[in-house]
Amino acid sequence: MPRWSKHGRRRGEVAVLQCCPNGARPVGVTPALPTTPDDLARDAAAVAALGVRSFHVHPRDEDGRESLDPQVVAATVGAIRQAAPSLEVGVPLARWVEPNAFRRTGLVQEWAGLPSHRRPDVLAVSVHERGWETVCEAVASVGLGIELGVWTTGDAVQLRLAGVPVNTVRIAVEVTVTDPDTAVAEAVRLLRALQPLPVPVPVLLHGEEDGAWPVLEYARREGFDTRMGFEDTLYGPDGIWTATGNEELIRFALGQPVGPRTGPRRSPRRGLFGGGLRFGRSRAAHRG
Repeated sequence: MPRWSKHGRRRGEVAVLQCCPNGARPVGVTPALPTTPDDLARDAAAVAALGVRSFHVHPRDEDGRESLDPQVVAATVGAIRQAAPSLEVGVPLARWVEPNAFRRTGLVQEWAGLPSHRRPDVLAVSVHERGWETVCEAVASVGLGIELGVWTTGDAVQLRLAGVPVNTVRIAVEVTVTDPDTAVAEAVRLLRALQPLPVPVPVLLHGEEDGAWPVLEYARREGFDTRMGFEDTLYGPDGIWTATGNEELIRFALGQPVGPRTGPRRSPRRGLFGGGLRFGRSRAAHRG
């Protein structure tokens, strides 16, 4: 029988670093936000070269709006696959794009009918969304992977009681507390509420906005899978300078050097050390 770590991976498996390049960010929030298939393919190739293994992308139509249309998804995934064939490509079955759970299950069938090089490997489903179990059943029925989003302790308890759906490749624990001084404490609460799971599943832990870097640091120190990209934050770990792109954010996440900071910056905020988060030195990272 395989031996499993406390994080749901087989012993000896290396933690995954996922890139989330755009999310639901509005077009123009930063010039470097990738929205077109070509932009996303460029970023996918860049981060794959750095060792990223998973790419969680929100496809956009020609007007830059999020879309679940099969042809939009096919164009986006196909471009990414051509640029970075080794990447796992994940797409969210977003309720805010299609509120009807039954329609989302229909989309699963349509996506499954796409050519293999143009369909996603993993579909993201959030536990707090009505109908999530039905959607997961539809995903599993066509042989695609599931990334379960857990945002609250209530979500964690619900998942434990319901059981982990078939074809779940990971559970994404999403810390929505953005205060850098308390985000890690919230992460610990979520992780505790999630245990014990009836079956071992890898856990990907990540934060957002000013909580993104403390949570990433905690996740990497504790051996969890994690992620970084413009979906989670627009800023480097100092909290001041706008990142020049997803490649730069991934380099920061890996502890690699980056070029001089010359992009747009925001005013220092109270509560951040020296006006910004100092990667590796945040107080929140030493809690839990």
